[in-house]
Amino acid sequence: MSALSAARAALRVYAVGAAVVLAQLLRRCLGGFAEPVFPAQPERVAVVTGGTDGIGFATAKCLAKLGMHVIIVGNNDAKALEVVRKIKEETLNDKVEFLYCDLASMRSVRQFVQKFKMKNIPLHVLVNNAGVMMVPERSTEDGFEEHFGVNYLGHFLLTNLLLDTLKASGSPGRSARVVTVSSATHYVGELNLDDLQSRSGYSAHGAYAQSKLALVLFTYRLQALLAGAGSHVTANVADPGVVNTDLYRHVFWGTGLMKKIFGWWFSKTPEEGSWTSVYAAVSPALEGVGGRYLYNEKETRSLAITYDRKLQRQLWARSCQLTGTADVTQDAVSG
Repeated sequence: MSALSAARAALRVYAVGAAVVLAQLLRRCLGGFAEPVFPAQPERVAVVTGGTDGIGFATAKCLAKLGMHVIIVGNNDAKALEVVRKIKEETLNDKVEFLYCDLASMRSVRQFVQKFKMKNIPLHVLVNNAGVMMVPERSTEDGFEEHFGVNYLGHFLLTNLLLDTLKASGSPGRSARVVTVSSATHYVGELNLDDLQSRSGYSAHGAYAQSKLALVLFTYRLQALLAGAGSHVTANVADPGVVNTDLYRHVFWGTGLMKKIFGWWFSKTPEEGSWTSVYAAVSPALEGVGGRYLYNEKETRSLAITYDRKLQRQLWARSCQLTGTADVTQDAVSG
């Protein structure tokens, strides 16, 4: 990728970010974000990736507060003990635990699924939340570009390996749910099926936007396959907005400085950023409803190309090849 192309990708990402920030600032001035009221969720089990920090931590805590058995997934063992203790203490829910999983390693994802299934418990909600943002060029253990490998392929494999448990846990009128966290940067993302690993030239902004676009395409394809098979499992996308977390530590220094000074004003708090994920996970309004892009707890349109079924199928097939997993739903729907 030329320097001009990289600069273009960066400008597009910052432009969409600025648009979101302005919208959030206007809403903050007009009264802010009102916390939704969510129904209690006793006897339900949730897995939340990236649950030790930021939006993931807020999501896990909110689900625990609703009475769910929450399994936090992350790659920081040292931090996890304190996180679990804190959530238990603040929610008075003892059914909170941590399981290690490094989404940058397909081997680690498979090991996590093995450990989870050994528990012989159901799975009603999977929140694909973890991610990296605009990191320097580097590869995962399996040789994937880090944004594509962690944000997308790790969650693709995790979801596929847990589908049988999700299907067994869902029931008529009480579907299991897959919630995948994307962002407004998907609107400026470009998916290059011939160079998903950005080997022809690297742009941290372009790679991040591509991974978020891939997550939307994946969710829509997953929903189509699940619906075609008559499964009591739904899949939706949650867009948290611009949230004041440490995820922005690799952004342009000027943007980082502005966030540090004014972030409390124009950014959402992690709790506010988690509400759309929680809404997708528990709202009765979404019972049996999938294939939706949700922002501020409301359905909105994603980028036009995300509804391209051919592109959805192509990305799904390529993802199965890259992760070395069988297409577990290929017999459910032809084409």
